[in-house]
Amino acid sequence: MEIYFISFILASIFILPIALKTFSPYVWMDFLYFGDLLRILVRFVARRRRRPFFFVLDRFLEQTAAHPDKPFVVFEKESYTYTYTDTRSNKIANALQTLPDYKAGDTVALFMGNEPAFVFTWLALAKLGSPVALLNHNIRTKSLLHCFNCCKAKVLIAASELKEAVEDVLPSLMEQGVTVLLMAKHCDTPGIEAFTDKVDEASDTSLPRSLRSHITFNSPAVYIYTSGTTGLPKAAVVNQNRLLTALAILSSNGVLPSDIIYVNLPLYHTAGFLIGFIGSIETGSTIILKRKFSASQFWDDCRKYNVTVVQYIGEVMRYLCSTPKRDNDKDHKVRLAIGNGVRAEVWREFLNRFGNIHVREFYASTEGNVGFVNYVGKIGAIGRVNFLHRNLFPYTLVKYDTERDEPIRDANGLCVEALKGETGLLVSKITDIAPFVGYAQNEEQTERKRLRNVLKKGDLYFNTGDLMRIDKDNFIYFQDRVGDTFRWKGENVATTEVSDILTISDCLEEANVYGVQVPGHEGRIGMAAVTVKKGLQFDGSKLYKHVASYLPSYARPRFIRIQNAVEVTGTFKQMKMKLVEESFDTGRIQDPLYILDDSVKSYTPLTAQVHSSIITGNLKL
Repeated sequence: MEIYFISFILASIFILPIALKTFSPYVWMDFLYFGDLLRILVRFVARRRRRPFFFVLDRFLEQTAAHPDKPFVVFEKESYTYTYTDTRSNKIANALQTLPDYKAGDTVALFMGNEPAFVFTWLALAKLGSPVALLNHNIRTKSLLHCFNCCKAKVLIAASELKEAVEDVLPSLMEQGVTVLLMAKHCDTPGIEAFTDKVDEASDTSLPRSLRSHITFNSPAVYIYTSGTTGLPKAAVVNQNRLLTALAILSSNGVLPSDIIYVNLPLYHTAGFLIGFIGSIETGSTIILKRKFSASQFWDDCRKYNVTVVQYIGEVMRYLCSTPKRDNDKDHKVRLAIGNGVRAEVWREFLNRFGNIHVREFYASTEGNVGFVNYVGKIGAIGRVNFLHRNLFPYTLVKYDTERDEPIRDANGLCVEALKGETGLLVSKITDIAPFVGYAQNEEQTERKRLRNVLKKGDLYFNTGDLMRIDKDNFIYFQDRVGDTFRWKGENVATTEVSDILTISDCLEEANVYGVQVPGHEGRIGMAAVTVKKGLQFDGSKLYKHVASYLPSYARPRFIRIQNAVEVTGTFKQMKMKLVEESFDTGRIQDPLYILDDSVKSYTPLTAQVHSSIITGNLKL
């Protein structure tokens, strides 16, 4: 009997792994993920209990003490160690303290592209306990002023190459008494102070912790701007607690201190700032900072700097796959790509062409309270549903009426949960563990993202605005965005913001803005159905000049459709479904169509030949 029992145990030891792999092929990876999740939670709780309070800055200071001479940021031909980064940020902080109209803790707006000074300045402001508004360096005039005013900043620090953009809004800034600093040694514009010379002359002594003694975990750390469902960009508040959790993003995905991370996404965005920059502080890795993404230089840079980890958004992957093939496509040391928004077919092509790179696709949003990681590597999925994650961060998919642009509710007024395999709106319960902080100076938009009475009366959820689907194996897939936002060139475009800009032009009366799909392109490109003011003619050159002065390139409508009247519903909501379906098809549309042409700086007539070139891929947008 004992022999049979031992034989049974031995057989089970051999058979059980095979059975699990056959019937539950992902169970081991689930266990590993649970282990990672628990390790992150334990570390986070331990840091939350430390006194005095432990923030991201303290982790940077730990890393500096641990390996002072290790390169932290490499930019073009220069390398900056952890020690240099620390001392340079001290000089910036000490220079700021000499300014009469600034005091430690004041909110500061940073108007700067990807360069080492961005990193140094943010760390300096962290040492002074100042929240930082990360302004998109592509915005101008009305949008720039709006974003600046959202966070009630008292100081604007701008890169030297953005001097003209600052001068455009300088009268308004001076009227508000804002201190405007330019990262340059000289500036002859009254109202703008050259700041680099002051930094060079400042002391590099460390800043006392008392300067940031007022900070708690609920204090705002940074404001990151996002285009939501309506209006101008909104300042999502990222508090110190959320920033502390962001430390774990790279380390939880297998990034090590020995890794070299290629950061070519904008530092003013969540991906570049939270993942690339803040994530690297936790791991103590080296950042290869690129001014902007370049498909033609991407792999050459990876080879030159021995890059092991890259960031991406869906467009990055597609652009890389669209470059001419080379014999050395697989000659690199990149082992991990982390990001979001890559289509399944592009994912496959990327792996086939560039080799065995582990792709870690994830889902998250700047202001959201739920996220997923595709730790299994299932092509096309954004993550995997599991018991532990769902209990820590309760979420569900609810049925959504795309025509009425609202969740479907039952006779009791509660949302109807989507069945497995059905597409539904992702909503996440707002709890102490998964809070939703909202937007600065914008309670109306904050409230629009709150969804009440979801599964029971009185409950409160965050509305992600994203449609998802969960398959029979519990993988979750992104389907589409809802409402008045579309995504192009990796950026969210708020249709009502673009509509507002169009209708303040000289010749347009109304504008209905929407995103349309283009074969071979990720996301949706901007199109507007417009009406022309009575007695006026459509002027393509004037409209081009107008949108170029108000909107960044990715938000400018590429196609214009002239209509006699903009169609609306019975409740006066602009109708988009039919317009989106007809797209910019010259064969289906009788209305005059125009296309934005940067070469002549005008909107020019869209001909059937041009339409054909776009569809066949001969003309890239």
